[in-house]
Amino acid sequence: MKYLWLASALLLTGCSHMANDNWSGQDKAQHFIGSAMLSAAGNEYAQHQGISRDRSATIGVMFSLSLGASKELWDSRPTGSGWSWKDFVWDVAGATTGYTVWQLARH
Repeated sequence: MKYLWLASALLLTGCSHMANDNWSGQDKAQHFIGSAMLSAAGNEYAQHQGISRDRSATIGVMFSLSLGASKELWDSRPTGSGWSWKDFVWDVAGATTGYTVWQLARH
């Protein structure tokens, strides 16, 4: 697992095309809401597959973040809008919010 994080860090720091964007805007709300929904959906799906509650939470959050990172990697293409750390921060905030709401709904 630690090698996966290392490989991810090396891949993500090598983006040559970075976005010049703001911290607020419609796309940031879309990143937040989309990541929250994907995280909650991933949690629920894993739980329905008989996976433990803690492991379901990990699966849901990582599912959401992996899609967010993939989208930013796609954007970092020369013809894309550029990698945006701001978008990814909103993805992380949305994924953790989705996890929290899912946990609260399950009690």
